[in-house]
Amino acid sequence: MKSSVLGKIASLEITNISQHGFWLFYEGRECFVPFEKFPWFKDVELKKIFNVHLESAGHFYWPDLDVDLSEKILRNPEKFQLISRA
Repeated sequence: MKSSVLGKIASLEITNISQHGFWLFYEGRECFVPFEKFPWFKDVELKKIFNVHLESAGHFYWPDLDVDLSEKILRNPEKFQLISRA
């Protein structure tokens, strides 16, 4: 998926999904998103994970799941208290 941010073409792609999580590739860097820490993505249809939009630089939104997360949260989930009732 290619998204435009402030006139710049940004690369955003889900590169792989496993039973433990998925890999999100953004701006030349890959980040693993574990289902254990981000349970909103567990047990959903794959197309809902692949449907991700770049809202702004480093801010991702999954409209089918109504989930929005920043690159900072994905890279350092232990620094943020994420509350899920999943």
